[in-house]
Amino acid sequence: MSVASVRLRAGAVSALVVLSTVLPAGPARAGQAPSRPLGIEHCTGGACHFDVPPGTYDVTVLLGGDTASATAITGEMRRSLLAQTEVPAGERVARGFTVDVRTPEGEPTGADGSPGLDLVIGGAAPALAGIRVSPARHARQIFLVGDSTVCDQPGEPYTGWGQQLPRYLRKGLSVANHADSGESTVTYLADPRLWDTVRSRIRPGDLVLIQLAHNDKTTDEPTYRANLETLVASARERGGRPVLVTPVVRRWFNADGTLDNGTALLVNGLGVDHPAVMRSVARTLDVPLIDLTARTKALVESLGVEDSKALYLTNEKRDNTHTSARGATVYADLVRQELVAQHLIPPGAQAHEPGPL
Repeated sequence: MSVASVRLRAGAVSALVVLSTVLPAGPARAGQAPSRPLGIEHCTGGACHFDVPPGTYDVTVLLGGDTASATAITGEMRRSLLAQTEVPAGERVARGFTVDVRTPEGEPTGADGSPGLDLVIGGAAPALAGIRVSPARHARQIFLVGDSTVCDQPGEPYTGWGQQLPRYLRKGLSVANHADSGESTVTYLADPRLWDTVRSRIRPGDLVLIQLAHNDKTTDEPTYRANLETLVASARERGGRPVLVTPVVRRWFNADGTLDNGTALLVNGLGVDHPAVMRSVARTLDVPLIDLTARTKALVESLGVEDSKALYLTNEKRDNTHTSARGATVYADLVRQELVAQHLIPPGAQAHEPGPL
């Protein structure tokens, strides 16, 4: 079913009406995907639970009601799956997304979380008219390899940009966020719960976005370069398409209002310029590069000392490294823009833009 907007006048005849009248289906047996789509009977009180095994699932929702509505959907470990969608009174709008269900459901070294697929129906005036969940047959995965600025953060106010990326993707593209707090290129390669797990799940054509730098504080340049090269080569061996992503800047201003310093631009104590090394590896190995350092630097400097605080946890935690939900949403959109510009994902059917600050 297309994820393009479909607006239905109340009472109009459409195959989408089946979303709210799907025949009841019993829970899937352990380790077995459901034999037929699951529907709205699995939703109560603004939450939906689908007893499905780990895997990739297509979700189509029908939004709207008798009065004007505004509905957003999050799921699993605080992932933003659908941006707030407004529907006029008496109309219906169909939206779709694809979601990765795994254990652990958040950070790879964290708690298992709850089994199955859990969705939260939120927004200013939520109205869910129907829902359909079924195994994704031809989904393409976007694996995320990164640190705490990327990961599915378990608790507010912390939010990784990878947590917000799904809201910008069309149905058929799924984010498998394997970023983990505190990891460097050294530790990510060493822990079998991390790179070994990602590598085993890569299928031909999957994207593998790699943003590791913040915790390589004691990694020398030859080691850092070699680790990036290992990640790239290993992903390619599995048929994946690696993409190097330079790290988001730290909000660390100079007196002149710029971020032209080692702290902001991720130069470690050994003098290793992580973004510069990543750019060099991308050129040498002919790997797509998303220069998120340059993009976030330009944005933070343009906002200035005060307005840029909204992107980080400056006020809440005196933290100028980790992003707020707002900052993560804006930075996820920068990643999405680059993926589209480099023809790594299709341009159409993304969710709504985050809007001005």
